[in-house]
Amino acid sequence: MKTPMKITAFAAALAASFGAAYGVGNVVAPVGTAPAPAAHSEHPAAGRAPEEPSGHGPSAAGGLQVSGGGYTLDLDTPRITAGRTAELRFTVRDDDGRPVTAYQREHDKELHLILASRDLGTYRHLHPARAADGTWTIATDLPKAGDYRLFADFTPAAKDAKNLTLGADLAVSGAYRPAQLPAAATVAKVDGYTVTLDGALHPGKAGELKLNVSRGGRPVTDLEPYLGAYGHLVALRSGDLAYLHVHPGGEPGDGTTRPGPEVTFTATAPSPGAYRLFLDFKHEGKVRTAVFTVVTADTPGQGTGTQEDTPRNTEGDTGESHDGSGDGHSHE
Repeated sequence: MKTPMKITAFAAALAASFGAAYGVGNVVAPVGTAPAPAAHSEHPAAGRAPEEPSGHGPSAAGGLQVSGGGYTLDLDTPRITAGRTAELRFTVRDDDGRPVTAYQREHDKELHLILASRDLGTYRHLHPARAADGTWTIATDLPKAGDYRLFADFTPAAKDAKNLTLGADLAVSGAYRPAQLPAAATVAKVDGYTVTLDGALHPGKAGELKLNVSRGGRPVTDLEPYLGAYGHLVALRSGDLAYLHVHPGGEPGDGTTRPGPEVTFTATAPSPGAYRLFLDFKHEGKVRTAVFTVVTADTPGQGTGTQEDTPRNTEGDTGESHDGSGDGHSHE
C-alpha cells in the first residue's frame, strides 16, 4: 500500500431505544446537522480498488446492518454484564445459513472486530479466535453498562467476495450513566505519549490526516508494525456510529515509509458532524490508543483542545487480547 487509500463510509440514521434497567446507551447527535442520507462505503484489501456503488439509490449502510453481500452476522451472546469477563461468540453465515470457515487475511488477520458504546466512551478493537466449525470467540470485559455496537470487518475466501463490515447490537447490563461526547481536540495523551492531529475531515471530499507521536517531548521514530502498518485508524460518526475504517499510506518495509513519528491517512467524511477517531499504534511491544473528537471542517465550532489520560493498552496472547482500563479504549 504505497499510496494513501481513500475510504468513504456508509451513512445511515439509526433509532436507539433507551432502558433504565440495563441502560441502553446514549446517542449523541452530530454537531450542527442531522445525519445525511446513506452513502456508499467499503475499505478494500491491499492491492484491490474499492468497489463503486451501483444503481442510483443509496446503498445499505456498512457496519449498520446485520446482513449484506450474501452474509449474516449471527451473534450468539447479545447480552453480557458490565465489569465481568464474558465470552463473546458469533458466526458469519452465508445465504444458505452455513457457517463461513475460510477467510482472506487482511492486515494480518482474517477478521477485525470493533466494539463501541453508543456514547462513544468505550472502545474495543478485538481479534477473536476462529474454531474449525466457523465459530468466533473472545473473552472481553466491558467496564460500563449500555448499548454497544459490534462491527465485524472481514472478506470471505469465496471467489469474487468483497470486503464487508456487518454490525450487531450488544446489550451490557448494569448501572448506566450516559457520557457526553468530549469536545473536539487536536492533541491526545495516552500512557505518557502525546499524539497531535494535523488536518481535517471534509464532508464528501478526501482530506489528509497526519498524526504525530512523541514521548517526553521527543518524536517517536521507532514505531512497530501493528496489523501490517505503523498505525490503524477507526472513525465512528456520532449519532449513528457509521463506521469509517481507514489505513495509512505506505507500509513497513516498502522502502519509503518511516516508522514514525508521523503516520498519515486519507479519509472522506460521509456527512458534516462530529466523529470519534481511535488511533492504534505500537511501541516497545505495547499497543496504545489515542482518541480524538473531530468536527468536520465545514461545521462551525470545531475546537482544538487536548484530550488526556486515555488508558494504556497491553498486548496479550489469547485471541490477541489488548486490554485496557479507565474509559475502556483498548484492544482485545
